[in-house]
Amino acid sequence: MSTRFIGTSPNRVGGFGRVTGLQEYVADIRVPDVLEAKLVTLDCARARIISIDTSAAEKVTGVRLVMTAADLPQPMPRFGPQLEDRPVLAVGETKYHGEPVAIVAAETKDAAEEAARLVRVEFDELPAVFTVAAALDPKAPLVQDPSLRPKDPLASTNVLREHHVGWGDVDAAHADCIVENTYSFPMVTHFAIEPHAFMAAPEGDGIAIWSSIQHPNWLQKIMAKLLKLPLAKVRIYAPDPGGGFGGKQHTKYEPVVAFAALKAGRPVRLILTLDETFQAVRRAACEIRVRTGFSADGKLAFQDIKADYLIGAYCDIADRVVGKGSYPAAGPYNVPAVRILARSILSHTTPSTAFRGFGNPQVNWAVESNIDEGARALGIDRLEIRLRNLAHKGDAFIPFDTPADGDWDQAVRRAAELIGWEKPLGPGRGRGIAVGIKSGPTTGLSYSTVRLLSDGSVIIFAGTSDMGQGVRTILAQIAAEELGTPLDAITVVMGDTAIVPYDQQTSASRSTVLMGNSVLMACRSIQSQLRAMAARLHGVAESDITVERGAIKLPDRELTILEVLKPGLGSLGGELTGNGESRKEAEPDHPLGGAPAFFEFNCTAVEAEVDQGTGDVTIVRHVTVSDVGKALNPLQVRTQDEGAAIQGLGHTLMEHYIFDESGRIRNLGAIDYRIPTSMDLPLELRSETIENGDGPGPYGSKGMSEGALLCVAAAVGAAVRDATGVPIRDLPLTPERVWRALQERAEPAAIGRNAR
Repeated sequence: MSTRFIGTSPNRVGGFGRVTGLQEYVADIRVPDVLEAKLVTLDCARARIISIDTSAAEKVTGVRLVMTAADLPQPMPRFGPQLEDRPVLAVGETKYHGEPVAIVAAETKDAAEEAARLVRVEFDELPAVFTVAAALDPKAPLVQDPSLRPKDPLASTNVLREHHVGWGDVDAAHADCIVENTYSFPMVTHFAIEPHAFMAAPEGDGIAIWSSIQHPNWLQKIMAKLLKLPLAKVRIYAPDPGGGFGGKQHTKYEPVVAFAALKAGRPVRLILTLDETFQAVRRAACEIRVRTGFSADGKLAFQDIKADYLIGAYCDIADRVVGKGSYPAAGPYNVPAVRILARSILSHTTPSTAFRGFGNPQVNWAVESNIDEGARALGIDRLEIRLRNLAHKGDAFIPFDTPADGDWDQAVRRAAELIGWEKPLGPGRGRGIAVGIKSGPTTGLSYSTVRLLSDGSVIIFAGTSDMGQGVRTILAQIAAEELGTPLDAITVVMGDTAIVPYDQQTSASRSTVLMGNSVLMACRSIQSQLRAMAARLHGVAESDITVERGAIKLPDRELTILEVLKPGLGSLGGELTGNGESRKEAEPDHPLGGAPAFFEFNCTAVEAEVDQGTGDVTIVRHVTVSDVGKALNPLQVRTQDEGAAIQGLGHTLMEHYIFDESGRIRNLGAIDYRIPTSMDLPLELRSETIENGDGPGPYGSKGMSEGALLCVAAAVGAAVRDATGVPIRDLPLTPERVWRALQERAEPAAIGRNAR
């Protein structure tokens, strides 16, 4: 019997290079004659630039270029995946701490750094806004020039955009219990191990750009427009990123490096430090007000949600994060009346961008915490109140959208079982449970090419990025399953827009579904060619021939692919080529531009112990159960969920930006900004999956890897609440914050200070 590859966990394709250090990242790539670059920034958030003196910097030995806004085309080129609001270099005014005002390129890194320090910028520090409240103050300075937003009624405010979603009549809904609270979610950074890296070089009458980017084709489009070049003259090299988490989705400093390379006539390379990466990308902070109405039996009567996301100085993809992340804010529940208002708030802070979970963790923290408070107020078990409201498969829980696509109660019941929900707890311990949902991709387009060579080996060409999620392995497994080729005879080619076909983007957990279906289609095209070849060779009708896992079955015999391929190709040799396309069209009338291809659903349950004397929180047991349709590679699925769970503990327990009065980030880098280490891991971490083969991807799969992060904060917060009797509504749950809350335990615990 042929070997099965789907549902197994073979060694990761490319894994050896990652663990041995042999894999080349952008920072490892050297091209001849390359100049090293350094950005020049100001030590405050917002400032009026009066003058820039580059004379001293230009005298440093080895310096070949010092470029300011004055050296760029006028008017200043601007870019962005949603709005073209971001200048290549700051022009007239800086908008956030770390925004570059100049770039230096030199023969050595040391020379570039010395010259950058010698660039003299005369500036006046200006009033700035760093919080939601400050940005919304009618007297607040505007972050963006209104001329950048023509015909926008909000252009004279710091509200970039408002998103309204809802159904039913919230104001008329009857509720026996109403719980209202305000929650906050911190500003955090992605902290990928690989720094952001960029390199550009003139290439004939075009340009080559190397970037640690997740969306090489999107970058290609933006750069072609900025440089006024045809797409064919902009070549993007995108080696596998060393972690992305959304922070490497979109264009950042590729434009300034490209302009510098064209001006210098030589390759230019910019590798950000960890500190500079903190200033380049982050997750949006958020303040969320939630009013939840319940009937006496715990059924949800309404959800009224207002979320203000602090997105930073430029739009990037943040407004899409706000719109899509808040869209399913009412959760995976049947709620008869829902009103959601989500706003993108500009501020003089690092521009926020996509981050694993894409805006959902912020609102999930608030909504799930509020449901917990409602259960306590009604005297209903917190697990039971979720099961009473949870959407069942096929329910139109969002009335105008994709129905519930999984038996989600299975994940909830399994998580409760694994955490021992009914078991007694020791002193100082508590349990929490929460569910989370995220809309999958709403549009999509992935092309692939698969080549079956004359010796039976296979090459897959795909434009997806593998930043550690293991998509190379998944695509190889699909080809192996369809063509019977051993994994070690399959090569997956990615990361070069001049070689691989177009892929819209690597985000929204789409790659297994969209690119996976594309590769599946390409492989089945090859199977069709093999059937035709076998029919010709053996005088059999094609309809009587099947191809399955490397075996070609005729009515009277079974042949291997090679037994058909070699005589079929003949003495000239050659190969069979299959092309695949997976497309999900936009739906202009849909609030998100398209209905989700699938939902990521997760249930997280936590047991925590709180030290009453210090406020320190220990995660004793952490359980995560995801609905995945079909785990094509169970080990990769499990480890992705475990990684998401641990990453979620970061913003839950410790991670947050700290600003001073000038808007400077005071905890840049790994020393003052804490992320979870081995010392912070749960004492026990368990991940499981629910597999019903009900997804739209190959073999019934759904996208995953973000779900296990969505509801970590709510589950941990509920466990801390259970252990202490004290609700805390601001993240992160640092020891100091928990300790202070314990000192104020006189606060009513049933519903909360501002609940009713």
